[in-house]
Amino acid sequence: MSSILGAGSQLSSGEIRFVTRRTALTIAVAAAVGTAVLALAAGIAIGIHLPARGAAALPSQAVSRVEHNYAIDQLGQLNASVAQIEPRIERLTNQVGALRDFEARLNTPKPPLRAPANPADQETSDADGEGGPSLPPRSCVEITTRPSRGDAASTREQLDCMSATLAALEHETDAHEVAFNAFPGRMPADGVRFGSPFGNRIDPFTHKLSFHPGVDLVAPSGTPVLAAAGGRVIFAGPKGGYGNAVEIDHDNGLITRYGHASRILVHEGDLVLPRQHVADIGTTGRSTGPHLHFEVLVNGAPVDPTGYLALFGAHPHG
Repeated sequence: MSSILGAGSQLSSGEIRFVTRRTALTIAVAAAVGTAVLALAAGIAIGIHLPARGAAALPSQAVSRVEHNYAIDQLGQLNASVAQIEPRIERLTNQVGALRDFEARLNTPKPPLRAPANPADQETSDADGEGGPSLPPRSCVEITTRPSRGDAASTREQLDCMSATLAALEHETDAHEVAFNAFPGRMPADGVRFGSPFGNRIDPFTHKLSFHPGVDLVAPSGTPVLAAAGGRVIFAGPKGGYGNAVEIDHDNGLITRYGHASRILVHEGDLVLPRQHVADIGTTGRSTGPHLHFEVLVNGAPVDPTGYLALFGAHPHG
């Protein structure tokens, strides 16, 4: 879980290193996809030309059954390798697309977040030793040790190179995707309008100045309350002035709180996904009418949720 904490902190602060890695990953994935097409073409060529070459070399006799079976076996293995790689490329492409979209949102000017900066979160101190010169990625055709003749051995070596490259990219992208899914920027209810903002306000009950630690999202009773990010439910039940409330820990110093629910659908300890239905809007607790009281807490301190929600803006589903 410590790796998730570090990645989540980087995303919360919009760290530049994340942007640089994303660009590098995009370039590497593009190279891998191109190599996949070449490798697939080479595999098909083996099946078409290998028997023909054998027949040309031995016009007076048929290709032996052993050679024929070997060629069929090699082609089958290559096709199986390609079949395994193709869905991985598609999945990785989708991940990169989502992360690139989020990167664009991070680079778009937003209202400043009020979350306290923690420089210690910017670097990890327990990472394994790594290093070496920084060189641009190379295609698997260039990396293979055998000359590229379009034969089965050369094609398999390229496919093995691609599989290893994809595994490294998937590992790196998965870590960012976990942090992306734990970022509480998704709208916690659909069809709402903003009511009382975060900060000091005139209390609706006492009519005196008081601090409002979240934002009110007004909608009819029964409107689904959706998790703003993935995480673990750490509280679900009555909570004083919040009425029926749900709290979700996102494992990176961020907690979201959802108050005044008419119904709660999760229990303490449950793992929830982004935009999962966790409760229904109501008017329980200290409330003058149906609405969702939504809070974001950073290391236990409430911050203005609108800065987080602004990152997803027109993309409420993340």
